[in-house]
Amino acid sequence: MAPSAVDPDPVIQAKEMPLASKGGDAPSTENMGTRRKLVIFSDFDGTIFMGDSGHVLFDSVGLGAAGREELERQFKAGERSFKEISDDLWGSLHIPFDDGLRAISENMELDKDFKAFHDFCLNNKIPFNIISAGLKPILKRVLDDFIGEEAASNIDIVANDAEIDPEGHAWKPIWKHQTPTGHDKDVSITEYKEALKLESEDGTVPMIIFIGDGVSDLAAAKHADTLFARRGLALEEYCLQHRIPYYPYDTFADIQKEIINIAKIDDRKTKGEGLPSNFNPRANLWRKASSKTAVPKFVDATPRDERMFVWPETFSEVKSHNDSVTVGK
Repeated sequence: MAPSAVDPDPVIQAKEMPLASKGGDAPSTENMGTRRKLVIFSDFDGTIFMGDSGHVLFDSVGLGAAGREELERQFKAGERSFKEISDDLWGSLHIPFDDGLRAISENMELDKDFKAFHDFCLNNKIPFNIISAGLKPILKRVLDDFIGEEAASNIDIVANDAEIDPEGHAWKPIWKHQTPTGHDKDVSITEYKEALKLESEDGTVPMIIFIGDGVSDLAAAKHADTLFARRGLALEEYCLQHRIPYYPYDTFADIQKEIINIAKIDDRKTKGEGLPSNFNPRANLWRKASSKTAVPKFVDATPRDERMFVWPETFSEVKSHNDSVTVGK
């Protein structure tokens, strides 16, 4: 049988885990009073914001939707690499930075409950990190515009950098990693953990939460003890097909309610000590690289899945829940 969301289990076999509650009053943003440290990683486009900031720019002030689709076709056909077409996409922008940001602001929509969720994170001292394949200067300015510079200053953005000519003559991505996708989210989360020394001396470890929408998020999502996938999009479909436990969400209010529920259960079970009650043994995040007892790494992606990491909306189809595999035994 599918496990209840009120009793998380690290070896769950179900796919979609029901939310603790749906609808009703907005969840509290006050301090939960729980003892374990939580760390949140979130995608940007399609997760915090509805839509894709890059697509907005390319389609409205760049080479246009038809030109973008042709470059995507070339990539799918194996004619050109992701970085090659990305350079063309960003290079098609010949406008000042502020004009490009104006196009995004006019065409993007913030998740209606994100501001309250961010207040909840601040009140509970939960680090909230954006991990994205986009360009950091763009993401930062968009956040500044939508939630305010002071609030946005509390969000760490892990993404590719960019060189943008002041007059708008050229927009050039500066890739974070020398990988096919330019930004290896797997590496970034591992670097984050090592830099902040999240693994404490007494063996107590934080609970890792990931929020996303596309299959390109899997490289980071595999590290999570708790995974949230936006309902009806590619990440949820992948989780259903591959029996990966996750919580569906429509807005950040759903996520906030479930985090409160999970954190309180963990506090009751563990008093904030040792491993989280919903610890993901597949993550291999908290084990030493040299450990002989380390859990095997996540199954390597097939070539098709590697393409899905880059363009999930192109290489995956969202099926109805009626077409998905049966939940439970």
